[in-house]
Amino acid sequence: MSLKQATNISQHAFRQFLDRIIQLTPRQIEDLLSRAHDVRQRRAALAEIETRTEQERKCPHCNEERRQKWGQTRTGVQRYRCDCCLRTYSGLTGTEICGLHRHDLFLEVIRNMLSDTPLSCRKLAARLGLTKDTIWRWRMIILESLAEACDKDFSGVVEVDETYQRESRKGSREWANHAANSNQYPAPPRTQWYVYRSGRIKMARGLSQWQIPFLTVMDRGGRRLFAPIANRRNRTIEIALAPIIPDDAVLCSDGLRPYRSFCKKHSLTHYEVSNKLGKRVVAGAFHIQNVNALHARYDAFIRPFCGPATKYLYRYLRWFLLRAKIKPEAAFQSILAAT
Repeated sequence: MSLKQATNISQHAFRQFLDRIIQLTPRQIEDLLSRAHDVRQRRAALAEIETRTEQERKCPHCNEERRQKWGQTRTGVQRYRCDCCLRTYSGLTGTEICGLHRHDLFLEVIRNMLSDTPLSCRKLAARLGLTKDTIWRWRMIILESLAEACDKDFSGVVEVDETYQRESRKGSREWANHAANSNQYPAPPRTQWYVYRSGRIKMARGLSQWQIPFLTVMDRGGRRLFAPIANRRNRTIEIALAPIIPDDAVLCSDGLRPYRSFCKKHSLTHYEVSNKLGKRVVAGAFHIQNVNALHARYDAFIRPFCGPATKYLYRYLRWFLLRAKIKPEAAFQSILAAT
């Protein structure tokens, strides 16, 4: 049987299937839609992989463009054989997800991460039928492979402010190691979280050494920077702002002294605003409301994750900023290109 005859038979069978849909019960229709959605998700991931192989036709082993199809992998990805080195490869060879079996679920994790309401690892794992450790590992691959989210070229009216997040040592074994061998592992400088919750020790209110400051910079064009800094001293603020704030910018900030010193040193026009009612806008146009709104959106974003570990915090900041900048399919292509 020729390929043309097989294609005609499949098309005929498909038309017969469409004609019989009207005979299905409502429950069968729901099952059909669910199965079609699963197949579509799987095919979407395979289509993105095939797009990469068409754009980069060179063999990853010897850079030869001549190739021939050589079957498929166990996950349905098209395999090729190089005509020069005779080695096989696919669109996943050399990528971070080369050994991944469920590319459709991986793409679904990307879609959830870039949605308006991303789920926690436990909830997303329950929805997709995976373990929370798998979801966590995939999220770290995604966040490490995506490009930097912070902007650098600010102009015009620039708003600057800072916010804080409590330090978290989630997943740390420092107290367990100290209990096992106190001579080798000294007691950590911070008490366990459940001691504060029990009420035996009162947690200090306001700013403390356990509060991590984030510098937030935003201009009226939508460019944003959201990054942790060591402290709020003059030197730290100078190092952070000098490379990104042009000489003709207008800086809007609160009454923090380092901002005032920075503007004086660089001869910038500076407007100080206050959080008090009636003093939040100066001269009818200068304020830091955009930065404050960004802080509110970040608080809503980070709340479901119950305080991620500080050592992974920069990844969550990148995740927060990328949600409005990149589409899931583009993110998947970026991960495939990050060899």
